Amino acid sequence: MKKLLFLTAILTITIAATAQDSTSLKKTQKQDKRREKREKINSMIRQDEEGVLNYHKHSIFGVQLRTAGYGLLYEMGRMKTTRKTTTYGLELSEIKHSKEDKLPKGTFTFGNPYIYGKINNFYQFKVGIGQQYLLGDKGNKNGVSVSAVYAGGLSLGFLRPYYIQVQDQSNNVQTIKYEQDTTLFVHGTIIGGGGIGKGWGELKLRPGAYAKTGIRFDYARFNEIVSALEVGVSLDAYFQEVPIMLYQKDKRLFFQGYVALEFGKRK
Repeated sequence: MKKLLFLTAILTITIAATAQDSTSLKKTQKQDKRREKREKINSMIRQDEEGVLNYHKHSIFGVQLRTAGYGLLYEMGRMKTTRKTTTYGLELSEIKHSKEDKLPKGTFTFGNPYIYGKINNFYQFKVGIGQQYLLGDKGNKNGVSVSAVYAGGLSLGFLRPYYIQVQDQSNNVQTIKYEQDTTLFVHGTIIGGGGIGKGWGELKLRPGAYAKTGIRFDYARFNEIVSALEVGVSLDAYFQEVPIMLYQKDKRLFFQGYVALEFGKRK
């Protein structure tokens, strides 16, 4: 009986010691996790104050003004090293001819403004891959980081026929495109533009490729936010000529400068 009591006491002490060790281990693990989390937060605060960009990925939206049009962009980035980030981008833009001149509506009519001699609108949808290379950190949280950006990929061009309202010899008003009635389109009495809703079901594809390069200035106060101005140049090349205006040479190459205002987040 005494032996049984002795064994029971030993077992109880062993279980209590094991439980205490387990509790102590869990407490130590929690303390280690808290310390690691605190050190990570302190490191992020220190990097933020020093202007060091440290992240895994970013998402950026932007609007761009081009020497021959305007556009929207989206960019997703994956950081590879402290200076290099692989980027994947989408762009939607419109190219306008330098000779385009929007005229007022026809005399004594209520027609829309129109562009004389315009035969097609030209839109671009681009899918590409590129790289962002950090040239200089912010220096402090109120500074500006400077990065070189370059990308290239597929450019799908779409021609949408441009419609105008004209008055024929019988004083009837018709809404036509250039290919429908060339003589009336050029020499008829123009009442006004055909409207934004015309021609979307008649898009013609012009496949091609593009390349661009620029400098990105990120002036956001906090590193998890992207607020940037990008300035650069781009070249778009198409396999077929792109007719936009009458009496002007059709192009296959479009070299443009651009300025983009960009906003996004880093994680």
